[in-house]
Amino acid sequence: MAINLADPTHQRIDTLVKSNPVLLFMKGNRVFPKCGFSASVIGVLDELGQPYETFDILEDAEVRDGAKVYSDWPTFPQLYVKGELVGGADIVKGLFGSGELHKLVGAQVEEVAPPTITISDWAAEVLREAAKKEKHSALRVEVSPKFQYGLLFSEDRPGDFLVESNGFSILVDRASAKRANGLVLDYSRENKGFLIENPNEPPKVKQSTVKDLKQALDANPRLAFFDVRTMDERERASIPGSKLFTPDVREAAMKIAKDTPIWFHCHHGGRSNAMAETFLKAGFTKVNNVHGGIDAWSREIDPSVARY
Repeated sequence: MAINLADPTHQRIDTLVKSNPVLLFMKGNRVFPKCGFSASVIGVLDELGQPYETFDILEDAEVRDGAKVYSDWPTFPQLYVKGELVGGADIVKGLFGSGELHKLVGAQVEEVAPPTITISDWAAEVLREAAKKEKHSALRVEVSPKFQYGLLFSEDRPGDFLVESNGFSILVDRASAKRANGLVLDYSRENKGFLIENPNEPPKVKQSTVKDLKQALDANPRLAFFDVRTMDERERASIPGSKLFTPDVREAAMKIAKDTPIWFHCHHGGRSNAMAETFLKAGFTKVNNVHGGIDAWSREIDPSVARY
C-alpha cells in the first residue's frame, strides 16, 4: 500500500480500516448500493452473516481519491478485512466461492448442493446461436439475494458448480446455487426475451396486461378487482367488474384469504402498482397490477370506455 500517514486523509482512512474488522468502501450504502459491483459485494457479505461496515465514497471526495492511493487499487468497491485489503468485486466473489472469505471473516462454510437447472428447447436454440459469437461456451447463471438475474457466457471460477441441461454447461456460484435450484430458463418468441421461472423466488406483483384482465374477468365475473382512482375519475370512466377502493373496501379486502387472486388498476398503472405492493407486503401471494390501467383498457379492449 502506498500509505502516507502524514497525510490527514490517509490518517482518516487508516483509522477507518483498522477500527472496523470488516469494512467496505463502496458507492452507496448497504441498503441502497449505487453500482452493480458494490451491490454484488453487499450480497456476498450478507450471505456470510457476519457484522460489517460500509463507507459511501460518493459522499466524501477526499476519501474517494485518497482510498485509491492508500490501497494502490484504482476502483471501487474495496473490501478490507482485519486491516488488510482483500480486493474488489471479482476477487471477493472468487474468495467466497472457494470458502477463503469465510475463513477470513470467521464465518462457517455452508454446505451447498449443486442446483438443478432446466433450459427449454427454445432457450437452448437461442443460446446456441449466441454462443457462436462468445469466447466462452459455458453459460453462467447468477441469482442475487433480491432475485435479480444474470446470464452470461463465462469462464469457470473457484467454487463454481457445473451442471448440464439441454446440451449446455451451466456455471453457478455458491451464493446463487441455493436460490437457483429448480430454475427453468425459457424463451419468449413473441417478446424476444428470456423467461425465468424460479420456485425459490418470493411472491411479487405480477404486471398483467389488459388482455390478461379480460380473460380473468371472463372466467370469474366476481374477481377481486379494485379501482384505486378517485371518485371523480371513476365517474368519467370505469371498467365493468371493478370496485372503487374506498377505506371500507380496503378493510374488507385485507381480511380475505391471502392466496386469493387480487387485481388493481388506476389510470396508467402507477398508483395501482403501489397499492399492489402494499398487499404483497401484507402477505398476499397472487397480486396483479394492470399495466397501462384503464387507458390501456380503452385502447385495447373497449373503446366505449372514455379516455381522459
